[in-house]
Parts: sequence; structure tokens; C-alpha cells
Amino acid sequence: MVATGISTLVLTGVLSAFLFIGRAGFSSSGYSEMEAQLRRGLDTFANDARMAKNITWNGPQSITLYLPTAGNGSALVTYAYDPASTGETAGCFYRVTGPANSAQPRRVLVRNVDPGFAFARYKLDVNGVTDNTAANDLETKLIQINLTASRSANTVGTTTQASRSARYLLRNKRVTN
Repeated sequence: MVATGISTLVLTGVLSAFLFIGRAGFSSSGYSEMEAQLRRGLDTFANDARMAKNITWNGPQSITLYLPTAGNGSALVTYAYDPASTGETAGCFYRVTGPANSAQPRRVLVRNVDPGFAFARYKLDVNGVTDNTAANDLETKLIQINLTASRSANTVGTTTQASRSARYLLRNKRVTN
């Protein structure tokens, strides 16, 4: 009887340790997947932003970049956050070829993004000026993304990753200060 009681306690301890390790592993894999998705999404945006020769600010959660094409043309690419609660891109940071209202399929870059998502635009640094926030498309030379992504599961708490991207320089864009 004593041996059965002791073995039950030992088995309970082993089982709870096993469950704890399983939950920690699941949480870690969710965090790792989210981190990889953020990195790929920001890399995709960075490549297009660095090539862009112009920008249209559609709002704090949507911008359209003008990418150079063969000859002297431009291809439009829009990056945006979808604040909707339903749909394919709901709560996602995505990329679409064309203007903001394009009917082209949207490529989701980061899922489960917090509604606080926002683009920030800046002008070139000028000596003696402390606020380099750009007021219009002509002044915009740098773009930054502020986003928070999260993952949750039934067995573990929510994993959250806040990311403020570097400021991406629009290398091919001429600006006026």
C-alpha cells in the first residue's frame, strides 16, 4: 500500500514535468515560427523599399511603392495592414501588386498582427532639426514599420513579439526638404 502511494506520487511528478516540458516546447516553436515570419516579412518589405523610386502614402496602415522596371517605367506594390476581423488577410500585414485597391491576390507576410500597426515616414536628417517626421510624399526618404505580432494556443499562454523595424532608405527616390 505504501509502495503504491509513493509510486503514484512519483508518476504524478514525472507526468507534470513531462507536460510542462511539452508546453514550453510548444510555446518555443510558436515563438520561433513567429520570429521567422516577421524576419521574412520585413526582409521582403526592405528589398522593395530600398529599390523604390517614389511612394504614395495611403494612410498610416498602407503605402504604395513605385519600383523601377526595365526602361523608365514603374511597377506599383502596396504594403498594408488589414484591420478587418474576417477574411483572408484579416489582422495581417500583406503585400499586393498594384495600387491599394488592386484586385490582385494579396500575399500575407505576417499573421496575427496587433491593430496598433503603423508606418512612419521620415525625411533626411538636417542639422539643427530635431523632428525629422515627413509631412508629405515629397519629403519622405525613410520608412519605418511598427508592429506587434502574437501567437496563442490552447495549451499555453500567448506569445507576443513587438517589432520596430529599422528605417528603410528609399535609395532611388529624390526628395525635397
